[in-house]
Amino acid sequence: MKVIINADDFGYSNGVNYGIIDAYKNGILTSTTCLTNMPGFTHAIKLAKANPGLGVGIHLALTCGKPLTKNLYSLVDSNGDFRNISHYDQKYYIDVNELYDEWKAQIEKFLSTGLTPTHLDSHHHVNNLELILPVFLKLATEYQLPIRNNLENKNKYSQYKMVDYFEYHTEILLNSLEVIKDKYKKYDSIEIMCHPAYIDKFLRDHSSFVMPRIEELDFLTSEHAKEIFNEINGITLINYSDL
Repeated sequence: MKVIINADDFGYSNGVNYGIIDAYKNGILTSTTCLTNMPGFTHAIKLAKANPGLGVGIHLALTCGKPLTKNLYSLVDSNGDFRNISHYDQKYYIDVNELYDEWKAQIEKFLSTGLTPTHLDSHHHVNNLELILPVFLKLATEYQLPIRNNLENKNKYSQYKMVDYFEYHTEILLNSLEVIKDKYKKYDSIEIMCHPAYIDKFLRDHSSFVMPRIEELDFLTSEHAKEIFNEINGITLINYSDL
């Protein structure tokens, strides 16, 4: 069984970045995805270059921070910020050309650092929304990048490189080896999503998901997790570059 432990939100803030690096260096984290439009981006890239064994992909943003491109009208509010995720809960309109240009700019900003991205996913899973998915898949094809397997009707997308199963619930790490192996026995490759972080002021003031990040960092660096997720138990920890 091959398992990717991926931390979302690298680049959100310095506290998030430090939590992700600690989960990698002192725990079972193998992978992360980076927000290119948030205040911690430059810090995240510095840490990534100092830890080359950590797989780093791109966490495409549409629902936090400010866009990288200018003169948008369908993706932003009156302050020029991306709209809140709640905007996409009901009917909404976006200009797909604006979205393509913005997400391409986010990918290009990451590439300008000299790092090679391992895969693509998106903040708040917006890539799975009806109007947005075609843009996401177009960019994945253009840049030949694996994608997160959070898609509905997954059989339709077999041409894209991705794991066999995507796990939303980090709490699975607290289960016994028997429970974990039984749950994933049908799959050769799995991604487990997580959000480890240390809490800093920016995270506290801007995110609706704060305190659970400390708990997830504890899960990832626990002796329990390290005893379960290892080769002896038939579990190989990888990142997306190993698919």
